[in-house]
Amino acid sequence: MTIIMENVWNITDLWTYFDEEFLNGTGIPIIDSSPCRTETEILNKYAVTVIYALVFLLSLLGNSLVMVVILYNRVGRSVTDVYLLNLAIADLLFALTLPMWATSKVKGWVFGTPLCKLVSLLKEVNFYSGILLLACISVDRYLAIVHATRTLTQKRHLVKFVCLGIWGLSLLLSLPVFLFREAYDPPFSSPVCYEILGNNTEKWRMVLRILPQTFGFVLPLLVMVFCYGFTLRTLFEAHMGQKHRAMRVIFAVVLVFLLCWLPYNLVLVADTLMRTRMIQETCERRNDIDRALDATEILGFFHSCLNPIIYAFIGQKFRHGLFKILAIHGLISKEYLAHYHITSHTSSSVSVSANR
Repeated sequence: MTIIMENVWNITDLWTYFDEEFLNGTGIPIIDSSPCRTETEILNKYAVTVIYALVFLLSLLGNSLVMVVILYNRVGRSVTDVYLLNLAIADLLFALTLPMWATSKVKGWVFGTPLCKLVSLLKEVNFYSGILLLACISVDRYLAIVHATRTLTQKRHLVKFVCLGIWGLSLLLSLPVFLFREAYDPPFSSPVCYEILGNNTEKWRMVLRILPQTFGFVLPLLVMVFCYGFTLRTLFEAHMGQKHRAMRVIFAVVLVFLLCWLPYNLVLVADTLMRTRMIQETCERRNDIDRALDATEILGFFHSCLNPIIYAFIGQKFRHGLFKILAIHGLISKEYLAHYHITSHTSSSVSVSANR
């Protein structure tokens, strides 16, 4: 059996070597672009499937609750709540694709090109809309606290247009992936959902990764650093303890987003540099990057279910709003609300974020 497996690997190595020498630039995704044995041990596919199923269920439940709580309170809904509502919608849409990603870990991509394009689009839109919405929240907080422009930041009709612009920009940044992704069945491997780039593969890969990363990650991140830096300085200088506590939920949401998605994007940069020959490609380096991509992608997928957990454990107003809805529908008693000093009538405290 060992001899047979070694022969299989030798055949695979010859095929990938042939790809590199004669087919490079044809647009065929080269899974292994040099004659070396892939040592990347795929994470236990059944364990990954269980993780995806858990994330799917938590995200479906949590983001649905967030949407219900925010939508229920029309009167006291803040600008930040509108952004968080859109963030929950993005996470929920992405969570709906997790069953397909989980299946692909076990059987490969068996859903064909149309679904390959769709779920890849939802993944990219979720990522870009997430960081763009967080950037908008940082600007909103900066204006409200540093410049005290409360009236400007609370114009709801403007916020709706901003959110529409964010969705449009996210779709635009995700469009290359949607256009080039296809279901592909490589030799000696399971089917994959991958970019078919045609001629000038290296040039297109640079465009597909560098431009979206610049406009969809680096620039929004710089905006957030600038806004929150001045916001924190203002809060500390003015000793605004209550507003500082009110910012805890927002800071936690931003921190969790970065912890989940920053590692994947850093590894993606390294992978791009290697595939475009800007850093030397070796078998060991490729295996390390492939393993890191698998692990950090799972971490990024986790993000879709974490924001509701943050609201539940840190956001007191979200808990109060949820308890009020449960009491109104008879799922908990009003005595329970009174025990925790929660008023039973609807008020602005239903919102997820703290009021200004």
